[in-house]
Amino acid sequence: MEVIDFLFSQYSEYSSTHIVLELTAVVASVVSVLYSYRNSFLVFPFGIVSTAIFTYLLVNWNLLGDAVINLYYLIMSIYGWYLWIKGGKNNKELQISLTSKQQWIRAITISIFAALCIYILYVSTNRMENVVSYIDMVTTGLFFAGMWLMAKRKLEHWLVLGIGNFISIPLYFYKGYTFSAFLYLFLLIMAVAGFYAWKKYLNNSIIKASV
Repeated sequence: MEVIDFLFSQYSEYSSTHIVLELTAVVASVVSVLYSYRNSFLVFPFGIVSTAIFTYLLVNWNLLGDAVINLYYLIMSIYGWYLWIKGGKNNKELQISLTSKQQWIRAITISIFAALCIYILYVSTNRMENVVSYIDMVTTGLFFAGMWLMAKRKLEHWLVLGIGNFISIPLYFYKGYTFSAFLYLFLLIMAVAGFYAWKKYLNNSIIKASV
């Protein structure tokens, strides 16, 4: 009982609208990642619903980095949806591939730039709290890079997102957003499973191409 009180007591102070919105966003995110695991373009429409709701909620929760992440996810979901369907050679479906050295450099650059932008955002809006704000900057950078790699249908995007998910679990528990914390735990598990599932897809496509 004490554990349940610790995990969910903070919701007594939240509006019912925010609770319903958080649950809706969590469900949409779960469905989205399940479609991502299956290598289906349906990852994106459900992702759009989830990120749109979370963007609104995170601004209210003073997690500006994650709010910007979700706004970015919203944009990248539209971009990724197009790439997956018509972004390959001869306007065909984009295939899973490994990240090149040049793409890793771009991903790292995106990550650092995103983290710096969130730092500036916190300082300029006078909403810097404590170490939580700095952790938020780190996860922002990781998720920006991971989502960019996902839009490019790169295998390693699961690893980058997985690290961000791992860091986000205690962050959201600390902030008192239990449903979202459990969501990141689920996303971490799916990141591991998704990596091996996509690796299998990639190996099968290489075998088919060589036959």
